[in-house]
Amino acid sequence: MSVLDENQKQFLLDSIRNIPDFPKPGIQFKDITTLLNDPKAFGFLIDFLTDRYARFELDYVAGIESRGFIFGAALAAKLEVGFVPIRKKGKLPSTTIAEKYSLEYGFDEVEIHIDAFREKEGSRVLLIDDLIATGGTAEAAVKLIQSAKGHCVEACFLLNLEELGGAKKVSNLAPLYTLLDI
Repeated sequence: MSVLDENQKQFLLDSIRNIPDFPKPGIQFKDITTLLNDPKAFGFLIDFLTDRYARFELDYVAGIESRGFIFGAALAAKLEVGFVPIRKKGKLPSTTIAEKYSLEYGFDEVEIHIDAFREKEGSRVLLIDDLIATGGTAEAAVKLIQSAKGHCVEACFLLNLEELGGAKKVSNLAPLYTLLDI
């Protein structure tokens, strides 16, 4: 069960609320809180991902702040592997490495603990987040995993905003899997 059928896709899509004009006019915000507070939808998603990634022989799941933490921690627990947070600059308490990425007007940075993979070079890491849009944050996250001596075996996203092209950008660095292309 590593590919969703059309009914399963629709089930997940129906559990995600669309908020028009948020955070600014013209944006159709995909609110996953409705999926998270639906135990059947959230449970189905985590079970599906557990089934998909059980054969990947992962060492860690890395989640991008903040919604990637929700999916990543739940999945890591089910897979019985470690969870690694990738956070915005200045949020991690120990020694970190950082990666800059471009925004529409400027730059931002994400960080990972330098010893995130317990100094086990080549750790097999799944990167996960709720959504990929332009791909800047996800691309930086893959580079961070590599800089911390991990191997990103796949980058997984619940939603892919296809028209923004982020999936293509990230797929140049790591295998990519998206559940819902919209």
